[in-house]
Amino acid sequence: MPDQPVYKPGEIEPKWQARWDEDGLYNADIDPSKPKYYALTMLPYPSGDLHIGHWYAMTPSDARARYKRMRGFNVMFPMGFDAFGLPAENAAIKNNIHPKEWTYANIVRMRTQLRSMGAMYDWRREAVSSDPKYYRWSQFFFNQLLENELAYRKKSPVDWCPHCNTTLAREQVWGDDRHCERCGTPVIKKNLEQWFFRTTSYADQLLDFSEIDWPERVISLQTNWIGRSEGAEVHFNVDSAELSEEEARITVFTTRPDTLWGATFMVLAPEHPLVEKITSGEQQDQVKEYILQAERLTDIQRESAEKEKTGVFTGSYAINPVNGKRIPIWIADYVMMTYGTGAIMAVPAHDERDFEFALKFGLPILPVIDRPDGLTKSFAPAGTMKPGFDQALSDIGANFESEDGDYFITIPEDKLGSYLENRARIPGGECLE
Repeated sequence: MPDQPVYKPGEIEPKWQARWDEDGLYNADIDPSKPKYYALTMLPYPSGDLHIGHWYAMTPSDARARYKRMRGFNVMFPMGFDAFGLPAENAAIKNNIHPKEWTYANIVRMRTQLRSMGAMYDWRREAVSSDPKYYRWSQFFFNQLLENELAYRKKSPVDWCPHCNTTLAREQVWGDDRHCERCGTPVIKKNLEQWFFRTTSYADQLLDFSEIDWPERVISLQTNWIGRSEGAEVHFNVDSAELSEEEARITVFTTRPDTLWGATFMVLAPEHPLVEKITSGEQQDQVKEYILQAERLTDIQRESAEKEKTGVFTGSYAINPVNGKRIPIWIADYVMMTYGTGAIMAVPAHDERDFEFALKFGLPILPVIDRPDGLTKSFAPAGTMKPGFDQALSDIGANFESEDGDYFITIPEDKLGSYLENRARIPGGECLE
């Protein structure tokens, strides 16, 4: 039986890869006669050797680029190295070597490994993000953004390792207990001043998908990520003689200013800069403990709809600007500094999260707009009603249930006007305002 041909990759692949390189097979030269196609895959971190995960991610993009080339497109498919960042820095620290020396030695090795894969990269167009000839353009574009007021600085929470005394990328925070991958120290959230781009200036353009052939699911995800909201900023003042007018101002963003009359308390993010100034002496220990707990949670954990609502009263009050009522100021981890202003006016009758929070902590729930089902729900916590509350509710036709001293009130649509008109005359009704 004659010998069967054997595929020997160590001999065959280098031979043909050298031929492809010599012929410039994958060079993207300017050719107006062909339609252009720009292909791009992830640029690896040069912090060590390549592994199968790299090729797992790069194979589909290489297959797509080859398909477009065979369809007659002039394909430009560059490769490069994402050489600035924490992975390269961590590897240099771990190996006790200068980051530049470590990074460029890795690039030489990884470039050889990438070439051996035989993908159709145009290596003449290699981009290394740590090269001055590359990042000078990053600096140029940043300066353009800055000069046009599209880049700004503000404080925002980051993952922080108290032992390494540095910020951490999300992938450097490990485990359910959220510890540092370097040293195992529990990671906390810390407010640091950072640079941001004013993408909100382009929200309408980013939400225009008319010329993009995207699946509905992707459009929905992109729309939610952009998170464009129309509303108004409202200023509340802390009821304190110790703060200046500017210090006492709490600004909230709301899409429903018509519900201001139903704001019965305020909630600040635990990391809000005003928390330390307004917390009373009696509440200091509870507030500090709660802030430490919140620092250990991820944004996803804090925003989870399934998470039980938690919070602590600061001991201070704010003045509702539309009716002059004093309302308590709480801190709670479901309010984020990264959304809006990091402070909310809580309208529990018309917001699910505020409603759950109010029920748990016995805070007033006051309806001010109609519900789609034609009913209005209200809640009066135990200990806030005066004698005669039951009869007064019955007199205006409001149905209610009492449980452990708490009142759960259901008001039909045709009785809402009477309820709102008469609540000030209901014994204990002032607690609902």
